[in-house]
Amino acid sequence: MNDKNKGLVFNIQRFSVHDGPGIRTTVFMKGCPLRCLWCSNPESQDFSPSLMVRDIQCRGCGACVKVCPQQAITLTQEAGRKLNRDQCNQCLVCAQACLYHSLNVCGEYMEPGEVVEEVLKDRAFYKNSGGGMTVSGGEALSQSEFVIHLLEQCKREGLHTALDTSGYGRWEELEALLPLVDLLLFDLKHLDSGEHKRTTGVGNEIILENLEKASKIIPLWLRIPLIAGFNDSEEHIEKIACLGKDRGTQKISFLPYHEGGKSKNEQLGRPDQLSEVKAPSDEHIRTLKGIVERKGLKVTIGN
Repeated sequence: MNDKNKGLVFNIQRFSVHDGPGIRTTVFMKGCPLRCLWCSNPESQDFSPSLMVRDIQCRGCGACVKVCPQQAITLTQEAGRKLNRDQCNQCLVCAQACLYHSLNVCGEYMEPGEVVEEVLKDRAFYKNSGGGMTVSGGEALSQSEFVIHLLEQCKREGLHTALDTSGYGRWEELEALLPLVDLLLFDLKHLDSGEHKRTTGVGNEIILENLEKASKIIPLWLRIPLIAGFNDSEEHIEKIACLGKDRGTQKISFLPYHEGGKSKNEQLGRPDQLSEVKAPSDEHIRTLKGIVERKGLKVTIGN
């Protein structure tokens, strides 16, 4: 198989219990057309391998300084190691030279068979728990050709498969994937397109169209990232519940915001955009849960 048929994967998470039924292995594809301000995996956004810097791990050996062709890294006794992100061209040679995991590459090009080999290590857990493999991201639709090959191999192995998507992509890409998955996890940020664009960079028209089409084909879970003051009003959640009921969703999952993305933004050299972002209170989440349940829908928190 040639390189163009490889996929860019940034993580394969074993023993996952938050991305579908049972114990699962979640394959995270790298690259996403959205730029959600609250993203907990900002390393997933770029469509190429990324350099992540953990200064706390640096031992000051200077190996990275010596190999950097751009001279983007300096090391002094007073200031320690410094990376000039403007000068860095992401060649990633420094990460190969680092002995202390202070400079790390996020993202690896893999063949479908390599991913499946990792996924199959936990086949016994899938069988006993009703689990399987979930393809997530980033955005899996952005690498749909690779994901099709991956899902085809998993189905030949008899695995339960799920797809976690923002729904932002061409319908033809999503439609081609649906026959290969048993469950669709559909992330829905906001029903107002203006608010959606303000906080993710894109409107939601394509997303809602794809949701309507997919709901007629495959079992569906709606997943709602809950952000205080953004999409957690009682009125908005009631509208989501009505939409979920209309689309025949099996359940709605609330995913309260957590701060995992903050440290990752620091490692990527990105400005902190999350200082005002927070999760709703537990009491408010219980209120929202009740709104959805009164519509006759199942609600879970965190999965």
